[in-house]
This record gives sequence, structure tokens and C-alpha cells, in this order.
Amino acid sequence: MSEELNKQLGTREIIWRLEDLYQGTDDPALTNDLATCEEEARAIKAEFAGRLADLDAAGLRQLVQRLETLESRLGRTATFAFLNFTTQTKNAAAGALLQKIREAGSRIGKETVFFELEWSRLDADLAQNLMEAPETSEYRHYLASLRRYAPHLLGDAEEALLIERAPAGRSSWTTLFDKIMGHLRFGANGRSEEEVLSDLHLPDRDQRRRAAAELTAGLDSQLHVLTHTFNTLLADKMIDDRLRNFPHWLSSMNLHNELADATVETLVNAVTDRYDIPQRYYRLKRTLLGLDELLDYDRYAPLPDLPTTTVNWEQCRELVLQAFNDFSPEMADQAELFFQRGWIHAPLLEGKRGGAFAHPAVPEVHPYIMVNYTGNLRDISTVAHELGHGVHQHLAAARGYYNSSTTLVLAETASVFAELLLFNRQLALLDSAEARRAFTCQKLESIFATVFRQIAMNRFEDRVHNARRLEGELSTEQISAHWRASQEEMFADSITLSDDYNTWWSYIPHFLNTPGYVYSYAFGELLVLALFKIYQQDPEVFVPKYLDLLKAGGSATPYQLVKPFGVNLDDPAFWNGGLQVIDEMLQGVE
Repeated sequence: MSEELNKQLGTREIIWRLEDLYQGTDDPALTNDLATCEEEARAIKAEFAGRLADLDAAGLRQLVQRLETLESRLGRTATFAFLNFTTQTKNAAAGALLQKIREAGSRIGKETVFFELEWSRLDADLAQNLMEAPETSEYRHYLASLRRYAPHLLGDAEEALLIERAPAGRSSWTTLFDKIMGHLRFGANGRSEEEVLSDLHLPDRDQRRRAAAELTAGLDSQLHVLTHTFNTLLADKMIDDRLRNFPHWLSSMNLHNELADATVETLVNAVTDRYDIPQRYYRLKRTLLGLDELLDYDRYAPLPDLPTTTVNWEQCRELVLQAFNDFSPEMADQAELFFQRGWIHAPLLEGKRGGAFAHPAVPEVHPYIMVNYTGNLRDISTVAHELGHGVHQHLAAARGYYNSSTTLVLAETASVFAELLLFNRQLALLDSAEARRAFTCQKLESIFATVFRQIAMNRFEDRVHNARRLEGELSTEQISAHWRASQEEMFADSITLSDDYNTWWSYIPHFLNTPGYVYSYAFGELLVLALFKIYQQDPEVFVPKYLDLLKAGGSATPYQLVKPFGVNLDDPAFWNGGLQVIDEMLQGVE
């Protein structure tokens, strides 16, 4: 079935060129790079360990440059192994290569961890003088950012031990999750997760009901393993947070995002205080669909008059590039590179991981994008979303390996902005008021998924992390109860949640890969809605500022990067302004 759809959509040949990284898994350059990294790590440790306090600014710059070159080369090997595995999770050799490189990365990290430890413990005045020197100006933010972890670092021996054990830790469990979901088949026809989830958006209610039942049955068949995996990673984070003296489960993610806990709390409170918005919408949708009761598998049912034409890959490409070009020809030119040069992997394949992502790779190469393209309107939006990431990553690459990687919250801003550009382009092409209303409703549902659903998932994570710490290992039933409670808080009586829905927490990878990550989506969406209003007021002034934001990468904090737009992230009124935009969109539909 997947092969037939790939042929119909024209995605069979949309395969990324991993040769831009290495010629293949047996490329001697891959083996050589790993060996070179290990040798260089030992050399750096022998030359600099224990001597950081004696370095002048020029010496510090030389050390940081060598570390950056080392980590970029190692990142190249890790990117290749990860991308190679992602499209063939059933391939044992691909999994073995990924693990091999993770273990090499652990050995290398053990040798170079001295730098972060010594730099974080360096006298504050000495560190400040070194950072203010002209020689280190390029790395000023990077060096300052490293020191924010100082209160949470352990001793040299403990840090080295944790790095050495890392390949058998979280990454190994998340690989197991990927393998389970890659092998799992749903329903009598043995379909993939992506195909079954796609059916939840079909107009036929029986097909949606069947898809929900098939998804639940498939998940239930592996629920004992998925529950154990989740529990293990909850415990892993609990122990890590305790050892590093983080005050609560979300603090480490906030620190990673360079955000104060209070900023994130302000965002979460603003969104949960407006749960009335999705509740109003779903009550309205129940009426528009002519249903007595809206069940969980009806949430994504298309409204009458919504365009349902399947869009092939070439049409998708044209739509996205036109939307980007309307905003900025430079942005469109950047996105065109991904289509022209084989930086995207689009077809449905046996064993391919579900979902979509953009991977920055390393500045010396280029980013890669993975989607599972099925030709519906949501998938076009997904392509725009990931290209938003990709363009951001490609523009920021000039900053170098250390400064190009932005925090998660601003990374999602670029992707969500790209989605909004596409939406406005598509909306303008619709002739009838009924079609525009239905299309606006679909956009509202997308916004709900990005804002309200992600914050509801944040509330679920808050529940399970705290419960694991207070109560010990959690049963499937306990985790499912926390999931259901967090979802019912958002939906109230607007949607009836079936018993099947209780276990749908188990297929969401973010909970395992990056605990606490999900609020970044809501942050990005609400920031984008605010920025888009500024753009509409004065496009000529806004566009260069926005492109400068993308080009800045992670060279400053989120607070500093959004300052040119007059944004105050700690002001509840700012977040409420974004929520008000959503409310106004809903009022238009109502």
C-alpha cells in the first residue's frame, strides 16, 4: 500500500543524499574520522587538562576552536549513523553502527569533559576577563552559557563515569522505542503507525473509529515494554536531577532553553487559563458535524467543504516555495536547496520511523529533513514546518558548530512561522466562504495541537514525573490515569474520551527523547502569532529583522534575540496577546 501511494505522489525518488556525509557505512572516511576524534580528544586532554586557569585569551580561543572542530567531526559521524538508522529501524547493522558511534562519543566525551568542569569552576573575575577579551568574542555567548551549568556539575570522576555509561542509558532506551514502533504493525492489513494515524483525519466516521481501535490494539500489544521503558526513563531523570540538584523536573530543560523557570510558568499558566478556547471550538465542531457526541477519534474529522484533493510532491513543493517567496525571496531560495540537492526523505517505507524532523547535521554539510508524505493538507503544512527548521539551521550554519544551534523554543518559532506563511497562501487561493471557514477550522485545530495539546502534555509530564518521584514505579493504569486527567482538563465536556484513548501517551517519543520539550511548541506558536502581527504592520522593516534572527542561531539568549521585536517574554500580557489572536480566529468561525 505504501509503495503504491509513493508512486502516486511522486515521492519514491525523494531520498536524501547521505553521501554528502559519507559514501556509505563502509566508507573508510567514517572509520578514519572516528579514530581521529578519539586521538584528538586524548591529545587535547594531555595538553590542556588542569591548565585552564593558566591560559590567556588567545590560548583559550585555541582550545575552544580545537574542541569545536572535534565535536563537529564527531557530530558528522553521529548524524550519518542516526539518519541511516531512521529510515531502516529493522536493520540490525544500522542499529549496531548507531550504537558504535554513541559508544565512541562516550569515550571521547570522557576525555574532553575536563573543559566544561574546569571552565565552570574558574574564578568569576578571571572568566569574565577572558570572555571580554577580543580574542574570544566569537565564543562569548557559548562560554557564558557553559557556566550556567556550574551549580549542577558533579566531580570530575562522577562526570566521566556518567559519560562513559551514557550509551547504555537514555539513548539506548529511546532506540529500543524506535525499534518497537518501527516494527509494530496495526490492524489486519499490517499498516504503519503513520498510515493509521492518517485515517483519524478521514471524513468517514467508521474508518476513524476503526483506525483508533487498530492503534489502541497495536499499542496494547507492546504496552508492557513501553510502560517499562517510560518508567525507566522517568527514574533515570529523577536520579540525574537529584544528583545535579535541580529543584524540579523541568528545571534542566528550562536551563537548556536559557529560560528562567518563571518565564515558562507564565507561559503554562496563560495557556491553561484559556482552555475555554478549545472547549468552545469542539462544542461548535460537534454541531457543524451534526453529531450528538464528539468522541476522541472525531477531533480531526474534516468539516464539510474542506478541500480534500490529494496533493502530489511537486504540487506541495510549489505551494511551500510560493508561500516562502511571498514573504522573502531569500527564504524561498534557501528552501529550494532542500528540494534540488536531495536533502529531504519523503516516502513511506517499511521500517522507517514515523513523524517528521529536521536535523541540523554539521555546519560544513547541510541540514536534512525527514517527512512521511501522504499527500494531505496536513502533510504540506508539515513540510513547511520542517523547512522552517531547515532554513533556520542552514542560515545559522555560518555561526559555526557552537553558535549555530539555537534553543528549542526559538527553533520552533522558525518552523511555526513557516506554517503560518503557508496557511495564508493557501487560504488566499480558496474561492468559497465555506471552504475558507473549513480551512480556517483546520488551522485552528493545528494551532490547538501546537499550543493547548502541548501544554496539556506538559501537564501530563508534570504529573508523571512528580508521581514517579513520590510513589515509585508507575503501572500502566497509573500513567494512563494521569494522561486522561491532563486531557480532560483541556477538553472538559467538549469531547468524550473513550477508554481506548487512555494509552495513547505510549506512542509519543518526546516524553522519552527530551523530557519537558513539549512546551517549546506552545512558546513558538504564541511568539509567532505576536510576530506575525508586527510583520503585517510593516513588512519591509520586519523581514530583514526576522532573517537576522534566523542567521543569529544560538549566539545569544532567547530574551536577547527577540528584543529587536519589542517582545517581553516575562509579561503575561504578551502571551495573552497571542492567545487573543487565536480567540479572534475562533470568533470569526463562530
